[in-house]
Amino acid sequence: TKAETVVETPSVAVRDISGEYTLDASHTRIGFSARHAMVTKVRGNFEQFEGSATVDTANPANSSVKVVIEAASVTTHNEQRDGHLKTPDFFDIANYPQITFVSTDVERDGTEWAISGDLTINGVTKTVTIPFEETGSAKDPFGNTRVGFEGEVTIDRTEWNLSFNAALETGGVLVSEKVKLEFDVSAIANVPAQA
Repeated sequence: TKAETVVETPSVAVRDISGEYTLDASHTRIGFSARHAMVTKVRGNFEQFEGSATVDTANPANSSVKVVIEAASVTTHNEQRDGHLKTPDFFDIANYPQITFVSTDVERDGTEWAISGDLTINGVTKTVTIPFEETGSAKDPFGNTRVGFEGEVTIDRTEWNLSFNAALETGGVLVSEKVKLEFDVSAIANVPAQA
């Protein structure tokens, strides 16, 4: 007999996820990865941020997202490297303590979303479009309705003045200019206040 293949399907607590949401920072990852010395990837994330979203499945253009990230919360689990990332070579946290993303347009095709918006780092604002996939909805043990999304986009960090680099003797550079931004989002539906 053939072994049965188990396909993991996303949970669906609500058929229509339209509503107002707050990002659950303790169950959301805003991360990044960049190639180091042309041979390996360094991964990191931001530990402090807050965000909100309005989801309108019928009229996706009415949807919106806003995220504010504390640049000083960057971590790559290496104290020396994290210290360098906070300097003017990279995030310049003394002058630009926050990184922000504010959506300007939202499109939807089934469970796939494309969120375009203004990403501001180091006082520089550029438009990026991030593709997201719905990963499901659930009612947690505390009665919260949660929705999940995963997305990623590759940016050129030099466009936001994250331009530090060093040449390698063997050719190439120490840190890739291309950086992948990674989002694993858990958002909780805002419950209207009881009268």
